[in-house]
Amino acid sequence: MATLTTIIKFIAPLVAAILVGNWFMSEVKKARFKGAPWYQPYISIPGLLIFLAVLVPVILWIIKT
Repeated sequence: MATLTTIIKFIAPLVAAILVGNWFMSEVKKARFKGAPWYQPYISIPGLLIFLAVLVPVILWIIKT
Protein backbone atom coordinates (compact mmCIF):
# COMPACT_ATOMS: atom_id res chain seq x y z
CA MET A 1 0.00 0.00 0.00
CA ALA A 2 2.86 2.38 0.75
CA THR A 3 4.30 1.74 -2.69
CA LEU A 4 1.01 2.65 -4.36
CA THR A 5 0.85 5.90 -2.38
CA THR A 6 4.41 6.75 -3.39
CA ILE A 7 3.66 6.07 -7.05
CA ILE A 8 0.58 8.29 -6.92
CA LYS A 9 2.62 11.06 -5.29
CA PHE A 10 5.05 10.92 -8.21
CA ILE A 11 2.44 10.65 -10.95
CA ALA A 12 0.02 13.38 -9.80
CA PRO A 13 2.39 16.36 -10.32
CA LEU A 14 3.50 14.96 -13.66
CA VAL A 15 -0.08 14.69 -14.89
CA ALA A 16 -0.79 18.23 -13.65
CA ALA A 17 2.31 19.53 -15.47
CA ILE A 18 1.24 17.80 -18.69
CA LEU A 19 -2.26 19.28 -18.46
CA VAL A 20 -1.01 22.82 -17.79
CA GLY A 21 1.60 22.47 -20.53
CA ASN A 22 -1.00 21.40 -23.08
CA TRP A 23 -3.28 24.22 -21.96
CA PHE A 24 -0.41 26.70 -22.42
CA MET A 25 0.40 25.32 -25.87
CA SER A 26 -3.23 25.74 -26.92
CA GLU A 27 -3.00 29.37 -25.80
CA VAL A 28 0.16 29.78 -27.89
CA LYS A 29 -1.59 28.35 -30.94
CA LYS A 30 -4.59 30.65 -30.43
CA ALA A 31 -2.33 33.69 -30.11
CA ARG A 32 -0.40 32.79 -33.27
CA PHE A 33 -3.62 32.25 -35.20
CA LYS A 34 -4.97 35.63 -34.10
CA GLY A 35 -1.66 37.38 -34.78
CA ALA A 36 -1.41 38.52 -31.17
CA PRO A 37 1.89 39.75 -29.69
CA TRP A 38 4.43 37.10 -28.67
CA TYR A 39 3.83 37.73 -24.96
CA GLN A 40 0.07 37.15 -25.08
CA PRO A 41 0.19 33.45 -24.00
CA TYR A 42 2.40 34.35 -21.05
CA ILE A 43 -0.27 36.58 -19.51
CA SER A 44 -2.96 33.92 -19.78
CA ILE A 45 -3.94 31.69 -16.85
CA PRO A 46 -1.68 28.75 -17.77
CA GLY A 47 1.21 31.12 -18.46
CA LEU A 48 0.83 32.70 -15.05
CA LEU A 49 0.58 29.28 -13.39
CA ILE A 50 3.84 28.22 -15.01
CA PHE A 51 5.47 31.51 -14.04
CA LEU A 52 4.38 31.07 -10.42
CA ALA A 53 5.54 27.45 -10.37
CA VAL A 54 9.02 28.66 -11.30
CA LEU A 55 9.03 31.88 -9.29
CA VAL A 56 7.76 30.66 -5.89
CA PRO A 57 10.57 28.11 -5.28
CA VAL A 58 13.17 30.70 -6.31
CA ILE A 59 11.75 33.26 -3.90
CA LEU A 60 11.62 30.70 -1.09
CA TRP A 61 15.23 29.73 -1.83
CA ILE A 62 16.32 33.39 -1.68
CA ILE A 63 14.46 33.94 1.59
CA LYS A 64 16.06 30.89 3.23
CA THR A 65 19.62 31.96 2.38
